[in-house]
Amino acid sequence: MRFPLTALASAMALGLTACGSDGNGPVNEKPSFLGVVSSVEYDGVTNDLLSAGLGKSGLQSAVPPSYANPLQPTAAELRRAAIYNSYRGLVDTTAAGGYGTFYGPNVTASGSVTTGEGLIAGGEYTAFSDDGSGLQNVTLVVQVPATFDRDNPCIVTATSSGSRGVYGAISTGEWGLKKGCAVAYTDKGTGSAGHDLASDTVPLIDGTRATRSAAGSGAQFKAPLSASELQSLNASTPNRLAFKHAHSQRNPEKDWGQYTLQAVEFAFYVLNQRLGADLGGGQRSRAFFPDNTLVIASSVSNGGGAAIAALEQDSKGLIDGLAVGEPAIEMPRNANVVVKRGSAVQGVNSRTLLDFTTHAHLYSACAALAPEMVGTPFQATYALPAVYGVLATNRCSSLKARGLLNATTTAAQASESWQRLRDYGWEPEAGSQIATLAGFEVAPAVAVTFANALGRFGVQDHLCGYSFAATTAAGVPTVMSAAALAPMYATGNGVPPSAGVQLVNNKAPTGAVRDLFSTSPSTGLADMNIDGASCLRSLVTGVDAAAQRVNAGIDETRRSGNLRGKPAVIVHGRSDPLLPVNHTSRPYLALNKVVEGANSQLSYLEVTNAQHFDGFIGLPTVLPGYDSRFVPLHLYLNRALDSVYAKLKNGTALPPSQVVRTTPRGGTAGAAPALSAANVPAPQAVPAEADRIALSGNTVTIPD
Repeated sequence: MRFPLTALASAMALGLTACGSDGNGPVNEKPSFLGVVSSVEYDGVTNDLLSAGLGKSGLQSAVPPSYANPLQPTAAELRRAAIYNSYRGLVDTTAAGGYGTFYGPNVTASGSVTTGEGLIAGGEYTAFSDDGSGLQNVTLVVQVPATFDRDNPCIVTATSSGSRGVYGAISTGEWGLKKGCAVAYTDKGTGSAGHDLASDTVPLIDGTRATRSAAGSGAQFKAPLSASELQSLNASTPNRLAFKHAHSQRNPEKDWGQYTLQAVEFAFYVLNQRLGADLGGGQRSRAFFPDNTLVIASSVSNGGGAAIAALEQDSKGLIDGLAVGEPAIEMPRNANVVVKRGSAVQGVNSRTLLDFTTHAHLYSACAALAPEMVGTPFQATYALPAVYGVLATNRCSSLKARGLLNATTTAAQASESWQRLRDYGWEPEAGSQIATLAGFEVAPAVAVTFANALGRFGVQDHLCGYSFAATTAAGVPTVMSAAALAPMYATGNGVPPSAGVQLVNNKAPTGAVRDLFSTSPSTGLADMNIDGASCLRSLVTGVDAAAQRVNAGIDETRRSGNLRGKPAVIVHGRSDPLLPVNHTSRPYLALNKVVEGANSQLSYLEVTNAQHFDGFIGLPTVLPGYDSRFVPLHLYLNRALDSVYAKLKNGTALPPSQVVRTTPRGGTAGAAPALSAANVPAPQAVPAEADRIALSGNTVTIPD
C-alpha cells in the first residue's frame, strides 16, 4: 500500500519509522553494488538533463555538436554528442514528421506546444554497478529534474536500446523528465565504445579514453585478455576491436532485468541523498521508497525487453507498472501459444532473437531483389549492380547451391527468399524495409553480436570467422584512426557498421576483408559471406559444442510471462522487420494471459504503418519513402506511458488490447506532407469490434 509523504513524516515524528520486511528504515544506505557516485547540476539554461544544452533546435539540427579538440574531447562534449546521436537515432526530428508538434522537448507533458527549447534543469548522478571484479562495470545514471515533486514522487526507467550506451533511451527519459519524475538509466552491460586492441585503449565511465593499464578497474569495458593473449591476438589478427555486448563473456542479456532494477534502486538512493532530511554525520533520512513512490519501467527495443525482464524479476516490489515499445522478448522454449491474424494461424511464432535474426541473415539480402520489393525504400539503390546487386545476386545463387532455395532465376529466387521470411513469421507489411536492413547490414551485426554474447565467446575466438575492425576503402582491416576512436562513446551504437568499425570476415580466401564484400571459400563467390551466415545459423539449429554453449545462453534469457498483475502496456509496430510481432509482442500477450489469467493487466497496442526505426523516417533525403509510409511509434509509447501513469495515479482504465489503425502521410517519397492528428489516432477506450485483439485459452487473435 502506498501512502503520501505527509503521512510518512507524521509517522516518523511519532517514532513510527517505516521499518518492515522490505528493510525500509530512517537512514539512507548506499546499495552494495554501487561504486563511486559522481554528480553534476545543470541549470537548464547553459546545459540541461534532456538535451545537454542543445535544446529542441540543437537536437533537430543536422549539424552535430563539435569538439574543441577532436582528438581529446572532454567528458562534457562527449555527453552532449552522445545525447544528440542517441536522440536522433531513436526519434524522427523533422518538423513534418511531428517533432515539435506531437512530441519533442518543447511539447509539455500535457501535450501543449511551446515556443521554448525545452531545457530541463536538475541533477545527474553516475556510477558503475559492479560485482567486485571491475569487469562488470555496468553504467547507471539517474537524472532528477528540478521539477521533481516530493509530494508526488515518481521514477521512470530508460534502459538503453540496442547495444547502445547509457543514454541509449534518452527519448524515453524525456517523458519522465517532463512529468517531473526521476529517470533511471542503465547501459545494461552493453556500450557504444570499444576496446581498441592495437593501442590497448579503453573507454572510461564518462566516455573519455585511457590505456587499459591506466584505466584499471575504472574501464567501462576491457576485453578479458591477459597481456600474452593480447600480444598473440594482435600479432595474428592486427587492428581489431572488442565490444562489451559481444565480447565481455558475461552474457549480459541474462541480467538486463537485474541491471534495470539496480537502476531503480540507485534512483531511490539518489532521491534520498538529495532530498532526505540531514541526520548529521553525512547521513540522510530515507524519505522515498517503494511504498510511496510511483515507478514505471519503460524503454524501447532491447531496453523494452529489459523493462519486461525487470518487472518479471521484481521480487522487492520496486515497480508499479510498465510501458514499453517494440520490445525484444525471448519467449520460453516450447511456449505453446497460438497466434492468429484474422482466421489465419501464424505457422511460426515465439522464436528467439538469434533464431529469427540468423534466418533473416541468410535470406534478406536475396529477398531484397524480389519484384515484390520494387518501389520500397532503398530498394532501387540496393539493386544497382555497382553497389549491392551483384553481391545479392550471388547470395541468391549460393542459397540455391546449398539447397536452401529451389527456384532457378534470380528474380524467382528473390521472391522465394522473401517467402521464406514470410513463412518464418515476418508480416507482409515488414517487406518494405528488407532492402534497407540488408543494405545496412543489420542482421549480420545483430547475429554476430548476440551469438558471441550468448555463448560467452571472447574476441580471441573469432566466432564463425568474424571480427570487428576499421577497414580501408578496399575493405582490408587497418588502424583505427584517433579521430574516429576518440568520440566513439558518442558516435557508436555498439555493433558494426558504426563509427568507422566494420564487420570483417577473417576467412575470406585472399585474407581478412570487410564481410559485406567478402568471398566465401565454399562458393568462390562474393556472396556476402554465406559461409559465415550458415555458421551463425548452425549455432541455433546445430548440436555441436558451440551450438550447445549458445543455446544454453539463450535459455538464460527466456522470459516467464509473469508481470505480477501490474498495469502494463506494450506498443509495437505491425511493420517491424527487426523484431517481428509474431515472435515478440503477440505471443507474449498470449503467454501472459495463460500465466496470469484473470490477474493480468497487460494491454497490447499493435500500430499499423509503424515500424522499428523512427529515426529512418527522419532521413527523407537518404531513405525517401519512410516518411510517406510510416507514422512515429514514439508517439504511441508516450501515450502508453500516459495511460499507465493515469491508471496508477487515478485508477483510469487502460485501453483494451487493440489494433490502432493509422493513416500514412502519403504524398511524394522524401517530401511527404506534414503529420496531422488524423494520421495518428489515439487508442480507443472502447475499440471497434473489428479492431479488438481477442484472447482465448492459449490463443491470441489479431484483427487483420
